[in-house]
Amino acid sequence: MKKEITIIGAGLVGSLLSIYLSKQGYQVNIYERRSDMRKIKMQAGRSINLSLSDRGIKALEEVGLMDEVRKIAIPMHGRQLHHVDGSQKYQAYGKDGQFINSVSRGELNCTLMDLAESHQVNIHFSERCDHIDWKTNEIHFTNTEKNEKHIVKQDLIFGSDGAFAASRLTHQLQHNRFNYDQNYIDFGYKELTIPAGENGAFLMEKYALHIWPRGNYMLIALPNLDGSFTCTLFFPFEGKPSFESIKTPEDSRAFFNEIFPDAAAMMPELEKEFFTNATSSLVTVKCFPWIRADKFALIGDAAHAIVPFFGQGMNCGFEDCAVLNALITKHNHNWALILEEYQTLRKPDGDAIATLALNNFVEMRDKVADANFILQKKIEAKFSAKYPDKWTPAYSLVTFSPEVRYSEALSRGNKQQSIMDEVMKTENIHEIWDSAQIEEMMLAAIK
Repeated sequence: MKKEITIIGAGLVGSLLSIYLSKQGYQVNIYERRSDMRKIKMQAGRSINLSLSDRGIKALEEVGLMDEVRKIAIPMHGRQLHHVDGSQKYQAYGKDGQFINSVSRGELNCTLMDLAESHQVNIHFSERCDHIDWKTNEIHFTNTEKNEKHIVKQDLIFGSDGAFAASRLTHQLQHNRFNYDQNYIDFGYKELTIPAGENGAFLMEKYALHIWPRGNYMLIALPNLDGSFTCTLFFPFEGKPSFESIKTPEDSRAFFNEIFPDAAAMMPELEKEFFTNATSSLVTVKCFPWIRADKFALIGDAAHAIVPFFGQGMNCGFEDCAVLNALITKHNHNWALILEEYQTLRKPDGDAIATLALNNFVEMRDKVADANFILQKKIEAKFSAKYPDKWTPAYSLVTFSPEVRYSEALSRGNKQQSIMDEVMKTENIHEIWDSAQIEEMMLAAIK
């Protein structure tokens, strides 16, 4: 007899996981702390558009959902860089035909919940997880609408309730050797909007992720189906300039007019949004162990919350689901073996993408506008095109190579960067970058 399964959290990963498990023949119940987001208007300034790439797409395709998701996705083929002087520069993400997708978090979550329910998954809303009794596998919930407490007993529990997971906390507090590392960076984020033009026209290039790199901080913008762009300012909490130093609506307009002039001209609601929309923090969470025998496992952000600068948080969580699903088949529903191998495989990859995401923040806010960085990428792209079996750029390893584990991508990327550090020290590199000398130098370093 197959286990009955409860998932705590009906976010992106919890909803997708429920579909995988339902297709494997399990009865699944999801308990979600929030009310049903399909019935209420999302809070302004808290959505952050997501970048759906090949790892996430692979997972969605496995359960036959990608055709539905494509209806709410916009392909982004590269970065459109916006400089202070008004000039722009386009950088393709990968080879021709490679792109990431802009998706609204809210729309995608609603779509996945609809699809989960179509697979006979029961979703219970306004259910706060208060405590889990690990001896009996009983979950204590409070229905916050009715202010009623009740207990759910299940064979198997998944904690998929995000970076600040209640399921992880009760797991952590009742484990005598639980390792936990929570790290905030000194930057927060605020969501802003570039509205659509007349008749829903896009005021900037539709099929690109727009970046205003400014050294210590940056603004990004992703396209929406209605012609608008969701912008996110990643900015220091303190210092000058910072969220702390911008004290009035006039300050915000003056700052944007000076630092992001072309964006500011397209943001009529800037002053209002800057002081109405939340300023949110950015956290990395690493923990271990993720599992309890064959009874419980953390998944998605509850296991490995990361900062959003590689656009891989959702993709990593979706890949968790795909890996888990493959292990269900491999181990013929033996959950002790499934969960043990799931943890063994995914813990190193969760740690690796956390490191990669932090590294990519520096790249996006600073290096993408640097002449040496741009030249390095040109050298790598040319070499990779000629020797694809020897060199894949680090960004492509993470974003377009789902067959490569995150931990392997980090290792290979570090080795390639050490080679490029030496290449970029070559005298007159800007004049001889495409010469046989540089090619031979890279081939020798690889060997």
